[in-house]
Amino acid sequence: MSYYFVAQIQIRDEAEYQKYLNEVDEVFSKFEGEYLAVDPNPAVIEGEWKYSRFVMIQFPDETAFQRWYQSPEYQAILRHRLRAAQCDTVLVKGL
Repeated sequence: MSYYFVAQIQIRDEAEYQKYLNEVDEVFSKFEGEYLAVDPNPAVIEGEWKYSRFVMIQFPDETAFQRWYQSPEYQAILRHRLRAAQCDTVLVKGL
């Protein structure tokens, strides 16, 4: 069963966020995830959108997600994203 990591991100420090972007793809490529969407300007259909970026990543299962998210490599760069932005993230179980 697929799992989806969904991040709504409001970037406050572009330079610090860029440090994250400079390394994330290299780290991510070692794991079983697949980017489904990365959108800096999604169309708001209902409600309000207070973010500057939307990201959705699919993993084959929860274990694959945990291997990526908890890996020492990802944890080492995650600090840049968390310093640079307000991030609301969820893990969603697929059907």
